[in-house]
Amino acid sequence: MTGVTGIPVITLDGGGGVGKSTLGCRLAERFGFHLLVSGALYRLVGLGLRERGIAFTDAAAINAFAAGLEVRFISADDGAGVECGGRRVDAEIAGEDAAEAASLAARAPAVRAALLASQRAFRRPPGLVADGRDMGTVVFPDAALKVFLTASAEERARRRYKQLRERGFCVSLDALTRELEERDRRDASRDIAPLRAADDAVVLDTTRQTLAETLLAIAALAAERNIKA
Repeated sequence: MTGVTGIPVITLDGGGGVGKSTLGCRLAERFGFHLLVSGALYRLVGLGLRERGIAFTDAAAINAFAAGLEVRFISADDGAGVECGGRRVDAEIAGEDAAEAASLAARAPAVRAALLASQRAFRRPPGLVADGRDMGTVVFPDAALKVFLTASAEERARRRYKQLRERGFCVSLDALTRELEERDRRDASRDIAPLRAADDAVVLDTTRQTLAETLLAIAALAAERNIKA
């Protein structure tokens, strides 16, 4: 199954810290597919709107801002690198401020509407790996393979803590745990595109799995669906 466009899509959904970005990057490399990290788009938009004083309800201004973004995702050692306007912006959107802005922006219908077409435009031959929180339920409902990743809040916070510390951020493990749980609660309870597994998604608990083990499991699922590199 490749969907109405004939271009296969693998979606990776789940809460923060489950490893979506790194897995998505490795899967895209493995299959030679394009990559979409939707959370990075929401971080860029959330921060950009906040810095410009644009309300999350101002559809015209949001559409204009989103239309002007030129975003590309590239392979990086710790996941997916992000380029915007030809400039690397990984560090600028890596912090918890950006994550909070993204979560708030994602609750706004005007923001979601503005970014829907932008996200679908990443679907190009030979295929796409898309990670986020509503990739399989809303953005690519006809995806060839939908995976919903889970892990305990403690494990997700530990991974996020390690990632941020390696990038030079000073963070608290306890605070990260609370923030992840709150963000998940907020994203799961929002009216539009709530965080949940698609009805036809495969749910994988990565709490006790290594990255390599999870990657192999998803590659096997893709093979079952005749998705080829």
